[in-house]
Amino acid sequence: MSRDDPLPPYLQDIEAVLVDPEVADSRLALRVRERLPGREWRVADPDTLPADQHPRIQAHHDPEMAQDQETILYLKHYKGSFLRFCPGTRQYRCCGYRIAHVGENCPIGCAYCILQAYFQDRVLKVWANQNDLFSELEKAFSADASMRYRIGTGEFTDSLVLEPITGYARDLVAFVSRFPNVRLELKSKTADISWLDAVHKPETILPAWSMNAPLIVDTFEGMAASLEERLASAKACAKQGLRVCLHFDPIIRFQGWQHGYAETIDMIFDHLRPEHIAYVSLGSFRFMPELKGVIQARHPKAAFIYEEFVTGLDNKQRLVRPLRVEQFRFIADKLRQGGLDQELYFCMESDQVWNAVLGRTVGDLPTKALDTHLLDLAFQDPTA
Repeated sequence: MSRDDPLPPYLQDIEAVLVDPEVADSRLALRVRERLPGREWRVADPDTLPADQHPRIQAHHDPEMAQDQETILYLKHYKGSFLRFCPGTRQYRCCGYRIAHVGENCPIGCAYCILQAYFQDRVLKVWANQNDLFSELEKAFSADASMRYRIGTGEFTDSLVLEPITGYARDLVAFVSRFPNVRLELKSKTADISWLDAVHKPETILPAWSMNAPLIVDTFEGMAASLEERLASAKACAKQGLRVCLHFDPIIRFQGWQHGYAETIDMIFDHLRPEHIAYVSLGSFRFMPELKGVIQARHPKAAFIYEEFVTGLDNKQRLVRPLRVEQFRFIADKLRQGGLDQELYFCMESDQVWNAVLGRTVGDLPTKALDTHLLDLAFQDPTA
């Protein structure tokens, strides 16, 4: 695409849009067509396309060919469940995050991204039957007004990476404002806050950003926004009365990691006060075994995959516990010095790690349950 293309760099390579016939006239499809002028537009059922035109490439077997598929945007009529639980495991403490499933894959290109192995292709997919999504969510949220929900769209894609062409976050922000028992988390590595002016109830929205050491951001996070850009967006949200969430996940081990993560934490407190932050997650780099080969092929300079890993209880490769604890403790201590404590939690770790780093286990939390504790944090009055 031309350098004059107004889209962010990570969207400028989209060359074609494939649309299911059932959603060809949907509001979202019409919006995408307006915002992606000049791209090939094809309305067709993918299952009827010839093999050479089908937008499915085996990512594990040909990573370079799979990367080419990020030039296709597929607006799909999704027939599955939109509201689901995060795919955690019983062997480790899960935070109870609920997923509002709106699409799959991401064009940013982070070297460590688990989606490279999680999905069989790299086609950018968006569920365009939004009426079905909103109907399912409304039924769930309205069934019991006393039941609280902490939901997010950033599990199988970046919450905001397609926002310039889909406006999906803006639609969800408006929808969620109708339900005082819901908090919507928008997790991203972009700096997009184009949806912010649509927020009428700041307490219902939790914008969230991935944090990492500057070296990792600059070297292995593809076309993601810089740390400075992310934190500037977080600060802008805080000025509008929203509380933000930060996710140190994945924490990666590299030479000089202490200095790198300390620099990031200093930047956080240069932009945000503790009361601006709803919660902070800590998660060490972990991966399904098949991801290693994908990273080796697509990102040969990613030496972090050769650290000391063992097979965890969830069959993922995890950094050995003493090294995880060392990194967790360093980062947690820095965050505590800045005024955060109860806001810290671990993504998929054991009670042993909790106790070794924070001096408490999940059972020591006021609610005795991590999911309830995080709901309490999410539903705190931002003006209190």
